[in-house]
Amino acid sequence: MQFTYNDKDYDIVIEKKRTNKNTYIRVKKDLKIYVTTTLFTSKWSIDKLIRANYDKICQMIDFQEKKIKNNTGFFYLGKKYVVVYSDNDGIEFRGDKVFLNHNFDIDKWYKKQAKSLFLERLNYNYEKFNRNIPYPKLRIRKMTTRWGVCNIRTHIITLNLELIKRDICYLDYVINHEMSHLIYGDHSRAFWRLVESNMPDYKKYRDEMKEF
Repeated sequence: MQFTYNDKDYDIVIEKKRTNKNTYIRVKKDLKIYVTTTLFTSKWSIDKLIRANYDKICQMIDFQEKKIKNNTGFFYLGKKYVVVYSDNDGIEFRGDKVFLNHNFDIDKWYKKQAKSLFLERLNYNYEKFNRNIPYPKLRIRKMTTRWGVCNIRTHIITLNLELIKRDICYLDYVINHEMSHLIYGDHSRAFWRLVESNMPDYKKYRDEMKEF
């Protein structure tokens, strides 16, 4: 089965599971449309459901394609650069281009930049934070599902290395979010009020980060 949108065909994958009581439609990052349903749902019923949800599926495709675009290429501090391979040993930025060697270790370079920048922004936001909290320890690592993690017991805040690719405003939001967990360990209304009191525009940054 296929789904046509903007003159492009997208594969439809039917997943029938014994444990399912309802039918769900999702578009994953491979741009395939996954229909998860019961063992007894007919092809006719699935076709009807897809037709009835055509606009929603198109929106899901647009969302996933935007995420792919926002994660393809060389990004640094919110700007996308065209990669030009050269004989240089290091890395050099010129306008919208970045010149580097084929053997250049980009992840190692990202980690080096993140180590100093993330600590600088942690200190900046900690000084501005409007509640008394213990000074958190900072860790940086690659994460696939979270932008940040706060260990309330050890006061360790772990930030996703991928934040080095984004504008600093998103890094500041994640830091404020995780520091707020040192007061509230959940995502209660009180927690979000605390986040907002330190970063009034947090909803804007939180929503925009869904596109990364």
